[in-house]
Amino acid sequence: MSKRVGLVVNPTSGKNRGMSLGIEVAQRMRAAGHDVVDLSDETYAAARDRALGAIAQGLDVLAVVGGDGMVHLGVDLAAETGTTLAIIAAGTGNDVARGLGLPVHDPVRAADLVTTGVPRTIDAVQHVDAHGVRHWYVGVLGAGFDSLVNERANTWPWPKGQLRYNLAILRELPLFKAIPYVVTVDGIRHETKAMLVVVGNGPSYGGGMHVLPDAQFDDGLLDVLLLHEISTVEFLKVFPKVFKGAHVGHPAVEIIRGRSVTLEAAGIVAYADGERFAPLPLTVEVVPGAVTVLAPAAP
Repeated sequence: MSKRVGLVVNPTSGKNRGMSLGIEVAQRMRAAGHDVVDLSDETYAAARDRALGAIAQGLDVLAVVGGDGMVHLGVDLAAETGTTLAIIAAGTGNDVARGLGLPVHDPVRAADLVTTGVPRTIDAVQHVDAHGVRHWYVGVLGAGFDSLVNERANTWPWPKGQLRYNLAILRELPLFKAIPYVVTVDGIRHETKAMLVVVGNGPSYGGGMHVLPDAQFDDGLLDVLLLHEISTVEFLKVFPKVFKGAHVGHPAVEIIRGRSVTLEAAGIVAYADGERFAPLPLTVEVVPGAVTVLAPAAP
């Protein structure tokens, strides 16, 4: 069955191969008989505006080509609209695609899901800002050491990619001290000093850091990780374990589950799906079944 597909491509994804990947994906979808409308633009904001207009006029599928940042855009556009999201994972981390069992760095196979994929309903996380505007994410929100590293890295024009993030870690770590937080989960208030505070709908971020290994995209709950105050030396011991999810056994790690989470701390900007999201304080709530994605059919 032919579908009307809106396509948004991040040209810098896949080591700047995003545009050529986008052309390959569009050709594949058109060969399968779909009506493909290219909604990409020179800026993220312009592409977002074009996609909003196309969704309002009627799309069967919104396909995003890139990494978790493009998934973030797709979820923000498609949540609660009835438009199905197709994720063509071509970025560096691709944590959401991996967590959902979608093809990664295989644009042809991912594009074929528009034809052969089955709809899967997942949760998304909503934040309503002071102006009443809703903002969405689908993976993991970080609001501690990780967000400070992102803030530092984003001020540097060079180097690119993971190396810039790693260097920002080395610069931030000697200066970092535990941050006083108030974390309220489903009305229960927790006051603590913490190194990391993470609110996840999915299990991983940062290109394979399994910070919340038991989080599920469709259980109607948020997983909240608190890494309470520890020494810098101990932090260096704990942090690498996050790539295998082995950090959860550390006595300073606490995980709480709930549907609504409010984070309060001074001077912290939260990042969600790797994108700058909102300054604290903020409240996020899980919305069950807010997004439909195309997934491989069960074998």
